[in-house]
Amino acid sequence: MRCVIARYPFDLTKDGVLDSMKGVTPEPVTGESVTIGRRRYPAKQVGEIVTRQDRRDFTSGEVIRAMSRLGFTCHPRPEPAPAFAPDPLWATSEQLGDVVHPDL
Repeated sequence: MRCVIARYPFDLTKDGVLDSMKGVTPEPVTGESVTIGRRRYPAKQVGEIVTRQDRRDFTSGEVIRAMSRLGFTCHPRPEPAPAFAPDPLWATSEQLGDVVHPDL
């Protein structure tokens, strides 16, 4: 399949991408990602390996678009972890003046 990444045309195939990513250890996923085989790779890492271009030359959206057209499962940016929410029982205990902290 012909696709354009960083203004350069590439003829990519699903088998070609699988071969390129074989033996590559995934980096930690912090943004958009692509599942290739049993592993989940950051989109920028996949784009860098498949196109042999610097990561700064393309966007993760370009890679996601190309990989999804090839039939790979793509994932959006993960949701941020929720901020610490105090236990409601502690808040009630604090209001009653009977505060017991586990750190003490």
